[in-house]
Order: sequence, then C-alpha cells, then structure tokens
Amino acid sequence: MTVLDTAAESDQPAPPPPESGTPLGSAVIIAMIGIIVVTVAVIGAVAVAALVTSDSDDGGGGGAAASSTQIDVALSEFVIEGNFTVPAGQVSLNVVNEGTMEHNVVMRDTGARTANLAVGASELLDLGTLTPGTYELYCDIAGHEDAGMVVDLVVTEGSGGSNGGGEAAAAVEPEEELDSAAMDQRMIDSMLAFPAETEGLGNQPLEFELLPDGTKKFELTAAVVPWERSPGDIVDAWAYNGQVPGPQIRVDLGDKVQVVVNNETPLGTDVHWHGIHTPNDQDGVSPYTQDPISSGTTFTYEFVADDPAIGMYHAHLHSQISVPNGMFGVFIVGDNPYPLGETISGVEVPADLEVALDMPMVLNDAGVIGLSLNGKSFPGTEPVVLEQGQWASVHYYNEGLTDHPMHLHQMPQLVYAKDGTPLDHPYWADTINVAPGERYSVLFKAEDIGTWVWHCHILTHVEREEGMFGMVTAVVVTEPS
Repeated sequence: MTVLDTAAESDQPAPPPPESGTPLGSAVIIAMIGIIVVTVAVIGAVAVAALVTSDSDDGGGGGAAASSTQIDVALSEFVIEGNFTVPAGQVSLNVVNEGTMEHNVVMRDTGARTANLAVGASELLDLGTLTPGTYELYCDIAGHEDAGMVVDLVVTEGSGGSNGGGEAAAAVEPEEELDSAAMDQRMIDSMLAFPAETEGLGNQPLEFELLPDGTKKFELTAAVVPWERSPGDIVDAWAYNGQVPGPQIRVDLGDKVQVVVNNETPLGTDVHWHGIHTPNDQDGVSPYTQDPISSGTTFTYEFVADDPAIGMYHAHLHSQISVPNGMFGVFIVGDNPYPLGETISGVEVPADLEVALDMPMVLNDAGVIGLSLNGKSFPGTEPVVLEQGQWASVHYYNEGLTDHPMHLHQMPQLVYAKDGTPLDHPYWADTINVAPGERYSVLFKAEDIGTWVWHCHILTHVEREEGMFGMVTAVVVTEPS
C-alpha cells in the first residue's frame, strides 16, 4: 500500500493530485501532511476520552475510586500475624520473616505467592483487586500450615469510610496487650504445668514373631490417628501402630529381619531404613527400588542386620506430608558401644559403667506434630528421672526440617557416636547441634540434685507469648535410694 492509498482510506479527504509537472517529492510531502492531520485528530479524540474517563473516576457521576490497602505481615514459628480485615479494592502484603527458619505466604484462591523467605528477608506481594469475601493465606512449606501458619483475609464492602481505603485496616481495634505482670504470670503458669499427662506414648518397643528359620518378623501399620501433642491439643497424626514416634525396633547384629508394612493412609507409601544397611531392593524408595505401597495394601521388607546402627525408619514417598506429621521411628542394630575406661578432657568414663537409661529423643518441628520431643510438646513432654550419680545415654534423632541445638543444663554431654558410628575422639559439649537426618549419641552423669531444664536453644522453639511450649523437657535428679 502506498502513502497515497493510506490517506485515501482515512475519513479525511485525500489531498488533490499534484499538478502536471509537480516533482514526486512535492507529492509525497502533500500526502504526509494529510497523514499528520489524521494523526492529530485521532490523538485529540483519545485525549478527550481520557479526560472523560478521569473525571468519571474522580467521582463525577461515575462512582468512587477503588481503595488500595497494604498490610504488614510478620511470619514466625508457626503463625502469620497482621491485621487481616480490609476494604474491597487493591490489596498488597508487606511480608517479613521474623522467624528462625524459611517461610512464605500463598493465597489459596489465586496462587499469588512470595518466594521462600530466608530469616529476616521481606517481599511486597500484590494480591490484585479483591472483591468482598474471605480468602485464605498460608505457608506452603511442608508442615507449616498444619502447625498453625494459616489465616483468613476478610475483605469487606466499601472503602473504609472517611479514612479512605488505605487506612481501613488500621481502624480495627488491636488486641489488648498484657502488662508485664500478666506476661510473667502466664509464663510461670505454663512452666508449673509440667509434667502434664497426655494420651498416647511413642517409642514403645515393638514385639516380634520368631519364625522357624530364626527371622524376627515385625509388623507396622501406617494410618492417620488422633494424637494428643499436649494437654487438650489433639491432632490427626500420620503414625505407625498408633504411636508418634513409631514403635522402637531393636535387633541383634546378624539377625534376619522381616517387616510387614500395612498402608491404611490415603496415599501411597514406602519405608526407608535410614542409616540401616540393606540390599538396594529393600531401601524403600519407590518407584526406584520398589512399587509404592498403595492405600489398603501390604508390602514385606526382608534383610539381614549385618552392620551395627543407630538408625531410623520413615516414609520416603510423600515424605513432605507423612514424616512431619508423625511417620518416623527408631531402628537400632546391635550393642551401643560406650567409651568405657577412657579419659576425655580429664573426665574418666568408668570401665564398669552401667547406664541407668538408654533412650532415643526424636526431634520434630513441622506438620501437625510441630515443635516436639518424642511426639509431645511441653508441658506434655516426659521428664527423665535419675538418681544422683547415675549415668544416662541418649540418642538424638532429627526428623524435622531445621537444625536443633539441644542444651542440657548443668550436665555436660559426652558425644561418643555420630550417626551410629563410634567416634575416635569423643568430646564434651553442653549444646549439641543436630541437623535434619542426623543422629548423635551422648552420655551424661546426674550429679547435682534438682530439676534441670533440657531444651532446644532456638528460643522461639520453646517460648512464646502464651508461655513455654514445644521442645522442652527436664532431667530430675533425686537423692540416691
């Protein structure tokens, strides 16, 4: 199409053809003038339309302007805090992670989400224009929603009155703050509630059937069951044999082992023997080493316990759901060798040492089980009672999603094995940092009478405004009998 053709198709009359003898350049100039006239007319029309629209948006007969609201949102373990009642209109979240681990915010209805925010990180999340209704915000990192990181965003009619949309959220009355005396009392009351009785006890020894060829046959049933984490706090746990942690499996070195797994959960599953030596086809990682154990079916694992181990077992398929919610347990192969007769940093371990207690302590921080020791949250955790002069051995297992520095007051811990392997150079420590999947074996001696607190030293894992909770228990040292 030529320049002259374009001009002819417009609403404006085409410029007259050039007179005979007019140079071609002059004809082009005339045509260009016609195009400029058309363009100016179009721009003018658009400008007029824009002015009319602008006047309408300002309320000149077209209604009030849409409100815009920004909410300050704080993330921590395990709560999403903010003022979540806003007027209809454009809404954004100024999200800050004030916790001790990664968190995010997702809007369930639209999928709008932040990145996984590191500790101290922030992000502005635009939720778009929201109509009146209730929307759900949650953290979709495994287990965090079930642990409490979910909240309703309520969008109301109107623009919030004379304050305007941007200030409507601030008009909601804040929750009354406690004075210092009330805060002190709340914390003290929560601590004095320990130890509190709860229904259910995990880590119970699993009985076996001895088959004719000497094989020890165990049976595990995976199912969703009610579990009391702390007094009155009952959750739907994913458990083995109705326990969190699952029942404790102990076998001798060289035993032939058979474990029959019945799956009564709604999802396919498997069992991985973490830290236990098995043939590849018994490793429990479907679909690589086996087919998934479908809901309502059974699978049997068979292997020889040919290596000493302080191991554990847990689901591998859908582990982000089942493990934080309770499907984990302890598996120990052979004797637990102590550094008998050794002198470590000037302290002698008796050659004839007899421990009064050898126990697992399984750590968790996610899912419905949440911040817990052996499936319980303070004050529902179980104290350890020792007589003065007695020794105890403890195996820390971390089945959670983050590190936990475990601190025992007054009694130094002798770290003598890592992941079930005895250390060539055991060492003393008062705080042991246990990463996910790790196991540490420690010895300690009860010397001073009293109640000694034992807890994770990430302080938000043990205290909150409502009082002490989570990953706390105690060692109670009594007079020798």
